[in-house]
Amino acid sequence: MREARNPAATGLGGDADFATPAELVGHPARSAMLLALLDGRALPMSLLTAEAGVAPSTASAHLARLTEGGLLRVRRQGRHRYYQLASAEVAQALEALAKLAPPRPARSLRTVRKAEALRAGRSCYDHAAGRLGVALMRSMLEQGALTGGDGLHHPERAARDRLSAPGHDLEYRITDAGWALFDRLGVTVAPGKRKLVRYCVDWTEQRHHLAGAAGAALLTRLEELGWVRRGAQGVDRALEVTEEGHAGLGEHFGIDSAGFVRGRVA
Repeated sequence: MREARNPAATGLGGDADFATPAELVGHPARSAMLLALLDGRALPMSLLTAEAGVAPSTASAHLARLTEGGLLRVRRQGRHRYYQLASAEVAQALEALAKLAPPRPARSLRTVRKAEALRAGRSCYDHAAGRLGVALMRSMLEQGALTGGDGLHHPERAARDRLSAPGHDLEYRITDAGWALFDRLGVTVAPGKRKLVRYCVDWTEQRHHLAGAAGAALLTRLEELGWVRRGAQGVDRALEVTEEGHAGLGEHFGIDSAGFVRGRVA
């Protein structure tokens, strides 16, 4: 009786050099960066540095090795560089390895909590960003409170928009339904020369979050209501949703904000 062979191994001929990619993937900092990119996004070095828990100079060296080794590719937008997995084959290989690998030893708990707090919610100048910010904007679009775009960053057709920067390609505006929502919440937009509605391409979620005078007024009101508070996990910019906020965001925006800490936007 012939021994069954793995179809996936057919044609390798014993010539595959597993040692090279294995050495690249096997380093804890590099594996943390690769896992952070497994959802298909292109991320800046600053975020990958936080994910890996290493110094910026060390992160730069690791990213260079991953790029030279063919596991990552670099996307440039303006003066900024963003890293993403080089191909679907790389993603498939990482997913297969993840099924075989034991849980990764925890990095510094403070580093982990800081990075997660910033991704869950943070202030971007004076408006909400991170999962909280993009969830608020997505909800307003779904409710018809905002119009002018779909809330997503489309790099393949972006003219001036780039990751981790104020947006310019679209013109969002608040609808009558949006003003009614603001009235129900008690959001007061201060008059002035500042543009009413702007947006940023969120640096962690790569979707749009609401900026401009409207975005600032909304965050101010959420803080006044006690729905969010600053300083989560000791990080000044991090925004934490309170128990009252979970209920309020669910009622007025249909947002499951408890999901932010589990790495999803609902």
